[in-house]
Amino acid sequence: MPFDPADLERLFDRLFQPLDTVLRGGASEPLYEPGRPSVLHFREDYFASALHEVAHWCVAGPQRRQQVDFGYWYAPDGRDADTQRRFEQVEARPQALEWIFAEACGWPFVLSADNVEGDARPSEALAAAVADRKARYLRDGLPTRARRFREALQEVYGGGEAGAEGDAVSP
Repeated sequence: MPFDPADLERLFDRLFQPLDTVLRGGASEPLYEPGRPSVLHFREDYFASALHEVAHWCVAGPQRRQQVDFGYWYAPDGRDADTQRRFEQVEARPQALEWIFAEACGWPFVLSADNVEGDARPSEALAAAVADRKARYLRDGLPTRARRFREALQEVYGGGEAGAEGDAVSP
């Protein structure tokens, strides 16, 4: 099956219709807008961006899902080292889920520092934190919405079980 982000939109919308949230591509920047329905925007038509934004949504609790962009701050591209460290501290959980989702559908996971104009390479600390969090999710279980999404991805794309042994692709 080709990797069409529109398929992810339909899959997400069908799975999570009871939670009144839809997934939409075409945005110049990712954004979560609470409402009726809440809209989870991903960048352009990038398959990886859709997986990443779904991962953020899967870790956001009920209070965070009531806030624009889940109430998180976002420092634009070109972050200095200290700001980049703070950014990376909140990225381990969603990037670990993104990795699991990517494996579930056979898509290559690329660890991201999301700082092209700054130091574009992910730090060793981020790489280790994401790998550790992934292993913990696989050992202890995924959050309910993440588990449902992974299972649906495996069913649609025929991907294998996400395992702790998989390697992330360096940017």
